[in-house]
Amino acid sequence: MRIAPAGALILAALVCTAVASGQQAASAAPAPANETLIFGAEWRFVRAGDVELKWTGDRQADLKLKSAGIVAALYKVDDTYRAIFDPGYCATSLSLDAQEGRRHRDTKVAFDREKKKASYLEKDVNTGATVLTKELDVPACVHDVTGGLRRLRQMRPEPGTTTELPISDGKKVVMARIEAQARENVRTPMGQFSAIRYEAYLFNGVLYARKGRMFIWISDDDKRLPVQIKVQLPFYVGTITVQLEKAQ
Repeated sequence: MRIAPAGALILAALVCTAVASGQQAASAAPAPANETLIFGAEWRFVRAGDVELKWTGDRQADLKLKSAGIVAALYKVDDTYRAIFDPGYCATSLSLDAQEGRRHRDTKVAFDREKKKASYLEKDVNTGATVLTKELDVPACVHDVTGGLRRLRQMRPEPGTTTELPISDGKKVVMARIEAQARENVRTPMGQFSAIRYEAYLFNGVLYARKGRMFIWISDDDKRLPVQIKVQLPFYVGTITVQLEKAQ
């Protein structure tokens, strides 16, 4: 979705990972029906933001993102994102209220699964003007990025395997490629975890035009918690690190 760089990058770092149904991998225990995950975002060794991802059953995901500390003083970010699903994490609607700096945008996306169409509408809240409208063809079942993350947690792709599936933000639909790369130990505010590192190929003109690489570490246990995510950007921006601080 068209949001300013600070919010877009942290949002992308948190939710841009997915795995296709049909992947040949051992199943993990399903994530709790109702769950809240609290993350902290770091940029250039300072706390950059606070992130909350809340699941209500398997039908709704709510994401809240706020800038923090010195970053908030320089550039205020207050984003609220919601995704609604049919069974199987097939997206039916997305909404984003993004207040970033002086800009305030409201974006809504509707997916018509029968017609295989997605309609995108973005408005400038400050002026009431329409910024962008768009309609595109999508598969009958397409995932948003939060549904993709949930799906990845329910599977256990082993290192050395690659998976693809359709992901859409309402403006573009792509086949997202995910590589399961290695088992590693990761230390977070919640403690140390044995985790599997995945790389999601969504930058460099795939879903996002910006150059970069994205990695996510999922705990290698039945809980399959997303314990750490990193987005590596060109040197003049640096790396954004998102770590899990609390799971409720």
